[in-house]
Amino acid sequence: MSNLEKQKTKSSKETVNYDVVVIGAGFSGLYQLYFLREKLGLNVLVLEAAEGVGGTWYWNRYPGARCDSESHTYCYYFSDEILNEWTWSERYPSQPEILEYLNYCAERLDLKRDICFNQRVSSAHWVESLGKWRVQTKTGLEVLSKYMITAVGCLSTANLPQINGLGTFSGKIYHTGQWPQKSVNFEKKSVILVGTGSTGIQAAPVIAKAAKKLTVLQRTANFSVPARNAPLSDDFKKRFRNEIEFWRKEMLKSRHGHPWTAPPRKLVETDEDERASILNMAWRVGGLRFRESFEDILLDAHSNEIMSEFIRKKISELVRDPETAELLTPRDHPFGTKRPPIDTNYFETYNRENVELVDIRSNPIRKILSNGVELDDNRFIGANVIVFATGFDAMSGSILKLGIQGREKTKLADVWKEGPKTFLGLGVHGFPNMFVITGPGSPSVLTNMPRAIEQNVEWVGDCIKYIEDRGANTIEADKASCERWTKHVTAVAAETLLLNANHSWYLGANIPGKPRVFMPYSAGLNKYRAKCDNVAANAYNGFLIN
Repeated sequence: MSNLEKQKTKSSKETVNYDVVVIGAGFSGLYQLYFLREKLGLNVLVLEAAEGVGGTWYWNRYPGARCDSESHTYCYYFSDEILNEWTWSERYPSQPEILEYLNYCAERLDLKRDICFNQRVSSAHWVESLGKWRVQTKTGLEVLSKYMITAVGCLSTANLPQINGLGTFSGKIYHTGQWPQKSVNFEKKSVILVGTGSTGIQAAPVIAKAAKKLTVLQRTANFSVPARNAPLSDDFKKRFRNEIEFWRKEMLKSRHGHPWTAPPRKLVETDEDERASILNMAWRVGGLRFRESFEDILLDAHSNEIMSEFIRKKISELVRDPETAELLTPRDHPFGTKRPPIDTNYFETYNRENVELVDIRSNPIRKILSNGVELDDNRFIGANVIVFATGFDAMSGSILKLGIQGREKTKLADVWKEGPKTFLGLGVHGFPNMFVITGPGSPSVLTNMPRAIEQNVEWVGDCIKYIEDRGANTIEADKASCERWTKHVTAVAAETLLLNANHSWYLGANIPGKPRVFMPYSAGLNKYRAKCDNVAANAYNGFLIN
């Protein structure tokens, strides 16, 4: 009988015991389960709020949802068998295909028997007398475990703005991060789309094709580069299977976990004609490779401005109406300092007769009415549907929602009230035997996520093995190590242009009242991996082991 079946037979008040409880069944949780169960022989339970696996890709079903990492890199590399068995269809995988892939992996590795679905964690408290974590879910399930690992993802807590009158709207309201499993019909509907970040940029072209009218409410204009998505050729698929080790090595040595690195050339020092040729070629190739045309884009303000101006000119060429083009043109932050979206016909969408762009920075939303939105200048925009593409409480939001308490009933929310403090993004002082996968202070969202996930999962697994082999009871990040690492994360970011975007969700700026702290580690996944390996090689220096 599987663990899932066992839970169904237990009363809601019965406590079950495990070696490890993992929270979340996305890319991180699935691999963490596999690693601990198959390589260490531990008894592991995964708790998942959704009805199925997938994590971010279970919830984010909005129109146009697609990954911005290329498909043959956005997957597990710990298993050559799965790499050879699975075939991606497009350069950039869509949400349904990624979800299908994760289900395939879960079935192929027999993971679902150790996952409890429909179990949203309501609290997780360290019990000193037992030396264990007590994790409770909203259904009443209670789990005791020596180790607790949060694998809840960086972009999984939807940010729904609290706008006056939100509850009075008589039509349908959706958030891109909490999309219904059934498709939404926009035909003959007037739709308001709020937000032009990555999700809004993906959703707008798809909604516009179906809706009677689409009005996009934009607060911040965003840079975007064409994805140039296309089906993968049979020749590429065949070559990939023969070059798996090449791709693996290329990704491991890059700073961002992608299989390409910027050549050793600076944009500002490159001849004007040559750099124009390079940028135009990169624009035709598309995708995140565009930013890697030169090595100094996030380091040199002059180089960045040249690239930024190149994109601004492209926007003016793609959008017919000059006023709309200017509204869509970002001028308040350097390119790449916010998450750099890639798109399919985003700017061209504003050439459609049924699409209108409204600037809500200069003319904010005053309130939502039963049949639309009223702006500050009294303008009324009617709608049957409102779609919020307003992002997430990123990096820390999903972790804080778990109700975590450590030693002496210390709340994680109190420890992080001025911003997340971690060591390596993996451990937090005062919270023994707790590990965070792709947490604040790790490279996470600045990388191709599966590469960051695999590194974190394997490091945590090896660390737990080290503790178990020595018969130790607890491991906990040292307070001084957390403070030094948190300062280091900020200092590394300050060496780049990343802090120049003061309204970025990298800083938590999209959440009212959230501390403005740069959360991801920006020195690169390759350098981060070396630091983690050094800590492990020195008997986990920076952690307290008892």
